[in-house]
Amino acid sequence: MSQQPIEIDDQEAPRSDDEGETTEEAPPRMSSEPEHHSGSEESKTSTRSLSGSFLEEHFENGRRYCNEIYYMPNDEPEQIRLAIVHQAYLPVLDGQLTLARVPSSTRRILDVGTGTGDWAMAMAERFNNAEIIATDITSVFQPGSGPPNVEFELDDAEEEWTYNDLFNFIHLRDMSGAFADWNFIYAEVYKHLTIGGSVEIADHGMIQLKNEPPNSYVKAYNGALQSAAEKAGRPIGLEHLERLMIERAGLHFSRSRTFEVPLGTYPTDPVRKVAGKMAMIAALEGLEAVSLRLLTRHLAWKEEDVRNLCAKVQEEVMNPDARAFIPLQIVVYRKMMWTLPS
Repeated sequence: MSQQPIEIDDQEAPRSDDEGETTEEAPPRMSSEPEHHSGSEESKTSTRSLSGSFLEEHFENGRRYCNEIYYMPNDEPEQIRLAIVHQAYLPVLDGQLTLARVPSSTRRILDVGTGTGDWAMAMAERFNNAEIIATDITSVFQPGSGPPNVEFELDDAEEEWTYNDLFNFIHLRDMSGAFADWNFIYAEVYKHLTIGGSVEIADHGMIQLKNEPPNSYVKAYNGALQSAAEKAGRPIGLEHLERLMIERAGLHFSRSRTFEVPLGTYPTDPVRKVAGKMAMIAALEGLEAVSLRLLTRHLAWKEEDVRNLCAKVQEEVMNPDARAFIPLQIVVYRKMMWTLPS
């Protein structure tokens, strides 16, 4: 039996009504009768009408952004990086798409902040009897290019969610720094989950060096990012994955795992080496994407100063003796019948 790679922490709640639950790797359950969803075709998706601001493009420092607020670009280099990030997750999760136990009977899945939609399309192929709704505030995904059971929508998760039908599974990945109020996000997740449904939130921390040199550029980079994000009112990090915050919304802890994802091919284990190679590419490509808008807008840095710092961080990270890594945390919570939000 293969083991989870790069895992440094594993917490799991005792099994209760999960016993016997079929995971995502099992073949979808077949039936002679098709399962019908409640409501009309319109009721399956969000009822919100989008404003023109969703369709605007903003250019700063040679990068394209979807609006005046979100710090990550949505141009072609970022789309390529997001595709690499998706591939980097696969060896970390031992080829799985989620840490959660997703029953084969699942019929509605929501992917919040889908980006290029790679995860949503992969889930749609594995759960071909399920309806996958994939949302984002920017239209970098390709509507109509994926499986027929995945639907892409422009939507802002920071506004009230208006889905008329509940979801069996909700997925959020790499959304650190995206939201000003995670309590609101978790409250909306709770409202839109079925009883027994699950939510998975996956996020990574800052780049770390096991052998950090004095006056490390990585340390300076991380400190500048955190300061700028605080000024922006959308902190980056892993604080939004704290158990108390999520349980306050009424959700019940299920599973939590923390990984050290290596940056580079220095691990001897072949699985870790593959994960490290993909993660290194994504991390190096992301240095500028993460920092340009934050540092120039909120700390008044010059564009060339940001790029110079990114180049120095890249040199440190690429040094195999530094043993660079990124902490990755994935948590799974469920909506239980007896749990009410406080």
